[in-house]
Amino acid sequence: MRTWKDALRHVKQSESFQTLLETVSRRYRRTAVYPPKDEIFKAFELTPLENVKIVILGQDPYHQKHQANGLAFSVRKSVRIPPSLKNIFKELSDDLGVPIPSHGDLTGWAERGVLLLNTTLTVEDSLPASHKSLGWEAFTDEVIRVLSEHEKPIVFMLWGNHAKSKERLIDASRHKVLKASHPSPLGAHHSFFGCRHFSKANAFLESNGRGAVDFSL
Repeated sequence: MRTWKDALRHVKQSESFQTLLETVSRRYRRTAVYPPKDEIFKAFELTPLENVKIVILGQDPYHQKHQANGLAFSVRKSVRIPPSLKNIFKELSDDLGVPIPSHGDLTGWAERGVLLLNTTLTVEDSLPASHKSLGWEAFTDEVIRVLSEHEKPIVFMLWGNHAKSKERLIDASRHKVLKASHPSPLGAHHSFFGCRHFSKANAFLESNGRGAVDFSL
């Protein structure tokens, strides 16, 4: 069974990745950075490579205190559900009839095979995209390439222009690529609401013998 450790060893051993980690560590020592340092790679810990059925791409973590928990679009149970996640829950409910959750912690999805991957894994307090230029995207682009080479069919949900820009890394002849506008209040009405990505993803997974994902929380 191939693991993240095996698949990403060449990246993690590279000089550029070591420089990235050193830079990020300095930022954590100097200022408030999210998520907590021990949760930076939480998405990989909760969703082993062999278990990945669906990939949902985000951009960078929430940048307010106590929000980010290492999973794209997810927040801690004690935190108010952000607007984008509210819209995700609305579309999920309209699509699959799943009751709208009372919290925004998506750990349950991650444990069932949904890789909630931000393309930048850290951010400074109140400064969105503040770590975008540090080198995270070279790492997460390689993650997407590894997933694209995976022998098992995977569904990639690309919401918004930033996520759609990663389509070039995915072998669409082997995997399912679903695209829509971003679920933020500014973009959800363009093509996110009514996209039915959750039912489409489960239909693809079932037709390929991988089993549907339970999106209840």
